Amino acid sequence: MKVGDRVRVKESVVVYHNPNHRNQPFDLQGMTGEIVEIIREWNGKPISANFPVVVKFDNTRFRAHLREVELEVVE
Repeated sequence: MKVGDRVRVKESVVVYHNPNHRNQPFDLQGMTGEIVEIIREWNGKPISANFPVVVKFDNTRFRAHLREVELEVVE
């Protein structure tokens, strides 16, 4: 996976920070979006982020940090 790839959430991932569902559980499974960042370093130092892939979802201003195993590349 790389920045710019179209991806779909393939597993059930429940978040509570979706702006349209504030403080309520929201399942991301099946949502599609674009990878906007993969976090590998911070201030020039390598890090091992727990959720390194930042995805911006379609037709929303919503972004989420996810793991690579929770995503699948969509053509």
